[in-house]
Amino acid sequence: MVRKGFILVEGIIILTIIALLAVIAVPYLTTSEKVNAQAAKETLRKLSIAAENYASSHSGAYPVSVAELTESIASAGSYCVNATGSTTVVGEYSYACTLAAGGYTFAASPVIAGASGGVTYTATTGGALSPL
Repeated sequence: MVRKGFILVEGIIILTIIALLAVIAVPYLTTSEKVNAQAAKETLRKLSIAAENYASSHSGAYPVSVAELTESIASAGSYCVNATGSTTVVGEYSYACTLAAGGYTFAASPVIAGASGGVTYTATTGGALSPL
């Protein structure tokens, strides 16, 4: 007798193996996204604090260049190409910095659309980070 196809038990075993692999892989993927998002938010907080520190020591005027921002945080150049919103990619996020004497905006967007939760984070004058 020639057998063609799978019997029910073989099919169940294959589905069980696939389910176990999914149970192992999914938490790792979501944890990775959370870690990347947390790193992006932390970077924006640091840049925002640096801009606020600069303003408090310069009579309320915010930095208007990356060079001025680096007075408060040396790594600013890694995240901010210039003060006009051009982007630079670090890790899973693309960072943009807009600097002016009256305020600032820092943004971090996922490099791959839909990756890392697909959320763009921003920090604006006064240290407001959104979304939390």
